[in-house]
Amino acid sequence: MPDLSGIVKAYDIRGVVGEQLDAALVRDLGSAFALLIKPESDAIVIGHDMRDSSPELSAAFADGVTSQGLDVVSIGLASTDQLYFASGSLNLPGAMFTASHNPAKYNGIKLCRSGAAPVGQDSGLAEIRDTVEQGVPAFAGQRGSVTEKDVLADYAAYLRKLVDLSGSRPLKVVVDAGNGMGGYTVPTVFAGLPIEVVPMYFELDGNFPNHEANPLDPKNIVDLQAKVREEGADAGLAFDGDADRCFVVDERGEPVSPSAITALVAIRELEKEPGGTIIHNLITSKGVPEIVAEHGGKPVRTRVGHSFIKAEMAKTGAIFGGEHSAHYYFRDFWRADTGMLAALHVLAALGEQTGPLSELTAEYSRYAASGEINSTVDDQVARMMAVKDTFSARDGVEIDELDGLTVQLPGGGWFNLRPSNTEPLLRLNVEAADAEAVRALTEDVLAIVRG
Repeated sequence: MPDLSGIVKAYDIRGVVGEQLDAALVRDLGSAFALLIKPESDAIVIGHDMRDSSPELSAAFADGVTSQGLDVVSIGLASTDQLYFASGSLNLPGAMFTASHNPAKYNGIKLCRSGAAPVGQDSGLAEIRDTVEQGVPAFAGQRGSVTEKDVLADYAAYLRKLVDLSGSRPLKVVVDAGNGMGGYTVPTVFAGLPIEVVPMYFELDGNFPNHEANPLDPKNIVDLQAKVREEGADAGLAFDGDADRCFVVDERGEPVSPSAITALVAIRELEKEPGGTIIHNLITSKGVPEIVAEHGGKPVRTRVGHSFIKAEMAKTGAIFGGEHSAHYYFRDFWRADTGMLAALHVLAALGEQTGPLSELTAEYSRYAASGEINSTVDDQVARMMAVKDTFSARDGVEIDELDGLTVQLPGGGWFNLRPSNTEPLLRLNVEAADAEAVRALTEDVLAIVRG
């Protein structure tokens, strides 16, 4: 029996192609997903990114789905949020083939139920894993069919309907697609808007020849920062490989934290629905719940990860949610994450006033932060326990374990240390009053983690 524990993650399936993932296994995964959702739907929508392995793997998955008697709607090349749009607008379960920001040798599958409802470890992935490991039962009935549907134009029109940029002043925006799916979606989404797009790395290439499609790593936005300054642009946008996350830099080429973007978009959403609930994960700046409350909203804290946030949004009726990793979730987008919609909100806010982006976002950036710092460790649990033991012995320290360790210090500084769901890493995020306090606390924690 195959052991899928290494590739079935908390909220997706991901692995090295040829070693952990191949067409035969993916066909079985398609069959297992079809069995899971058969009681709910008679068809599944499938999309894929630009990785070399994606067309073959998505076709194998479709073969598995149709072998169980369900139909497939193939939307072909797509960003992940475009797949969510298809799932929502067509009211079909979906499968997106992508490994997001991971290197070229990886691929994976993000699954959702009808209306883009998440499928995570506790909501279907474990069941799919068990079905494949035990052997997928054959189906004796009639095979399903595959039809193709292009939803790109409808996706773009839907986003533009949600954010009105018709009154915006003209803006010049540099967009770094990182050779990922942003190069496919941005030209259609931005068409006809008062925005001059300066494209960078729009050529679809799953080998990522210019830089990794992971804007969370500062080295991968260096080119964008330089180009924004060179062009005298109003802003810069960087998308990850499957273009569901968007990072923003201001007119100086300086990064705008995803927490500041979360606060900015939250206020815009609260203007439409006063008193609404806003979700923020536990790694976003503590400035986010402060600002939400000051504008009459109800902030709700949750753990990291799209399946958890979407579930909390459904439970609370939240209108918007944001993560430190630049995932942004909208009730009006079936509670799914779409960096493109967040980007349109930022540009609309910028275009409504005459000042620069740095001035606009300054009021949402109240504290200094470290950004995510990764440490490769042999034993995640042991290192985290060492940190917990050290800090719990100090006076006035508060610790919670909603997601990893969140440690609140008496002076107002705090940090979160959590294990990666996909790699042998511990991820550290630190926030404090100023850069010096962040540096000191970061060194304190890393001395234990790496000691």
